[in-house]
Amino acid sequence: MKKIIKTIFKFFLLLFVAGIIFIAWANYSIKKDSAAFVSYSIADVPQTKTALLLGTGKNLSNGMPNAYFYNRIQATADLYKSGKIQYIIVSGDNGTKDYNEPEDMQTELIKNGVPQDRIILDHAGFRTLDSVVRAKEIFGQTNLIIISQKFHNERAVFLAQQNGIKAFGYNAADVNKYAGFKTNIREYFAKAKAYWDLILGVQPKFGGEKILIP
Repeated sequence: MKKIIKTIFKFFLLLFVAGIIFIAWANYSIKKDSAAFVSYSIADVPQTKTALLLGTGKNLSNGMPNAYFYNRIQATADLYKSGKIQYIIVSGDNGTKDYNEPEDMQTELIKNGVPQDRIILDHAGFRTLDSVVRAKEIFGQTNLIIISQKFHNERAVFLAQQNGIKAFGYNAADVNKYAGFKTNIREYFAKAKAYWDLILGVQPKFGGEKILIP
């Protein structure tokens, strides 16, 4: 009986170690592969018709404003006003009637000077993979500027390139390390899952009719 327990323990220990190695390798690989395609400088962003703004909630769970949200809005407005982009796909979670990331972002973009007719909403961007793949499959875009924070852009650009999209990430300002600690920890696992999804061939949750961007 002791021998069986010892064997089981060794098996699960090996699985744990393999998991840690996979997570570390996925994070290193995605950061390395995307390094040349993400920037905080508008000057580095190539002229592109369409940007993909990745959604997040307007408020935190405690009701306080979400700095990630407002920093992405500012980055998108700045990029549009610079003339680098013409249209913006706002892709986020609209899982319930009372939670609508795309419409919240659209409202703030308009307040920041982006015309409504330049904003296209994607209510089925439940995950980064969904947002990126749908930008190609539903909205017909194979060349994108992706807007989010750097840690998120690294993953999004990687996923875009793996799905046949020429992508560049414009980094919105990050939040302070203390406020973003949980998000940054979660991102280590998210990058590993991005690789795992590619291996398994995971597809977006929803398809739909194709939407033409002028």
